Amino acid sequence: MPRTIPRPGPGRRGHHGRRAVAAAAALLGLAVVLTVVQASGPARSFASERALTVATWNMCGVEQWNCRGTGSRAAKRGELEGLVTRSGARVVLLQETCAGDLEAVRAALGRSWHTEFRPYTWRDASGRTSDVRCAGPGQGTAGFALLSSYRLSAVTAVAAQQPSVGLRRGALCATAAAHDVRVCTAHLSPPGSDRAHPDWELRDDQLKALAAAVPARRTVYGGDLNVDPPGSRNPASWVWSGGPYRTHRECDQESASSRSGRPTHVSGHKLDYLFTGLPRVRCTVRDTGASDHFALLLRVRTG
Repeated sequence: MPRTIPRPGPGRRGHHGRRAVAAAAALLGLAVVLTVVQASGPARSFASERALTVATWNMCGVEQWNCRGTGSRAAKRGELEGLVTRSGARVVLLQETCAGDLEAVRAALGRSWHTEFRPYTWRDASGRTSDVRCAGPGQGTAGFALLSSYRLSAVTAVAAQQPSVGLRRGALCATAAAHDVRVCTAHLSPPGSDRAHPDWELRDDQLKALAAAVPARRTVYGGDLNVDPPGSRNPASWVWSGGPYRTHRECDQESASSRSGRPTHVSGHKLDYLFTGLPRVRCTVRDTGASDHFALLLRVRTG
């Protein structure tokens, strides 16, 4: 797998009549041909799209989450647009994005683009839940999202264990019917997320729920999973048990048995993933310069 879209006069009526009829028939035939070409052109063009590029990016757009030094709002919006205009992504899975930034980028890309957004929530000790707000005027709520050039249907949140007290992240799935591919963006809970039970591990349940929410083959899913790949150097490898690697392959893994992957975070860790059951064409890791996470792009064959 490599690394790195006139009326005839008397006596001559029969001769000219046949010519007129023939000409009319020809023009009618041309009109029919043009109609067929115009109607079938887009369909043929769509049918030729046998591949899809999906990206995932944690934008670090929530300033109060240690993101103040990771780039301006304009820079983040520009880099998100760039994943589409320069890198060819047609679906982008997003984490730590602000509703205001997402809508601004969608408007800039045009009316053919679509979004699905879900807010992060905070649950306090009394059980009261509130949305997390982004800092700065006009930014709205903080959340995870899907940005797509295709209409999204069957949009559902993945049910999985979340902190009883503390920040609740999550996963959101939808179907890009144009390719018949199920896509999911996820943001998992790192250790200590449950303020009432800081020793509780939630990622194992969340990974199992995520893998169980998608079909065996026609899917691309992932996001910021907040865990290194399984291996001897990762003491938390057990959280992957029964998770994505069993059924699906990750963007950057070299073989079925390997758990390879280039770092996707400035700390040198691989925290961001894209899993699929479709044939992989290319995997790219891109440092946008506007987040502490790198963007990950996966191109798959869908035809």
